[in-house]
Amino acid sequence: MLIVAENINTSRKQVAPLVENKDKDAIQDIARKVTEAGAGFVDVNCGTFVSQEVELLPWLVSVVQEVTDKPVCVDSPNPKAMEAALAVCRGQVMLNSITAETARYESLIPMVKKYRTKVIALCMDDAGMPETVEERLNVAKKLVGRLESDGVSRDDIYVDPLVRPIGAVQGAGKMVLDTIWAVMHELKGVHTICGLSNVSFGLPVRKLLNQTFEIMCMTAGLDSVIMNPLDKQQMAQMLACEALLGSDEYCMNYVSAHREGKLELV
Repeated sequence: MLIVAENINTSRKQVAPLVENKDKDAIQDIARKVTEAGAGFVDVNCGTFVSQEVELLPWLVSVVQEVTDKPVCVDSPNPKAMEAALAVCRGQVMLNSITAETARYESLIPMVKKYRTKVIALCMDDAGMPETVEERLNVAKKLVGRLESDGVSRDDIYVDPLVRPIGAVQGAGKMVLDTIWAVMHELKGVHTICGLSNVSFGLPVRKLLNQTFEIMCMTAGLDSVIMNPLDKQQMAQMLACEALLGSDEYCMNYVSAHREGKLELV
């Protein structure tokens, strides 16, 4: 399971002042901790600073890269900020995110090709957010096909089925599960990824929903996730799920985690 650590994001109230004040030490402390906890990529996002993002995003990338050997996932709705950040990235970066929307795709695909990035591909096109599993699969097929024609390998494509709050959209969780299964069976070789926490927005005891939803998504075929790796219980449940699904050879990761005292349950 590939983990993209979501912790360095200015939409988090504890992170925004760190970026605003350019508190390098505090930001690097988070980067170290998520790396030690098992992150494969460190997501960097300062999108709440709209007027300063072109300056702040490359600064944030550089600060994080000073203390971790893990690649970054650059998250921005602003193509200019994305370009500025990609220019200072090392290793194979992940671009978050591209869609089948004409303007968004055309503004980002030159960067994907120039920097040979991995890419998170959202199931969304010019018609908006699809309302059915079939529609989302069709968008995914169109987007994957277009990316492949532009030289992006399937192994570098991470399809995001779009997680919506179950408290606002009836059946939203089931739709994600069915979309993951369909994508993994119809588009062999691509990956699936999602931000779990959207599913529980507005509901009590969100952690319970997020943790349960992750296990359900993994059984549907999800192989990458945007999450908080500092949540020890969720990490332990993920390792257990990998062992039970047979994706952890001879349960070695599970056993190693136990020996290291990482299988903590509350």
